[in-house]
Amino acid sequence: MSDDPTRAMNVRSPAYGSVGPADPNADPDTQPAMRPVVADGPTVPTPTEPKARAGWPAEPVPRTRTGVLWVGLVLSALVLLVLLIFILQNSAPVQINFLAASGTLPTGVALLLAAVAGLLLVAIPGGLRILQLRRAARRR
Repeated sequence: MSDDPTRAMNVRSPAYGSVGPADPNADPDTQPAMRPVVADGPTVPTPTEPKARAGWPAEPVPRTRTGVLWVGLVLSALVLLVLLIFILQNSAPVQINFLAASGTLPTGVALLLAAVAGLLLVAIPGGLRILQLRRAARRR
């Protein structure tokens, strides 16, 4: 039949990985999977308080309207500077015709006027829609 001597004894060995209470020879000291789970500390990482650096406040300074206004003002000044450089570098005259009006403008100025007109085409309907939504919200 077979050369396996344990087959005749009718002893069933546990399948691989199924050591547990059904196995009388299982020992928690030698089988780590049978040891109870003991939490020594928090099981999830907890954020630690950042240490204040020398010369820095312990708590972050909250944002204020004045600070946001200041940042907006600085960014606007940078955009204005870029536009000014663009206009000065594109000073070649160009003929502009619009309906019955005709004239000559520097290229940079003509492009700036076109950009402002495009901005108004977007901003005016958007602003009117915002006002419409605010009125509807007040009524509710």
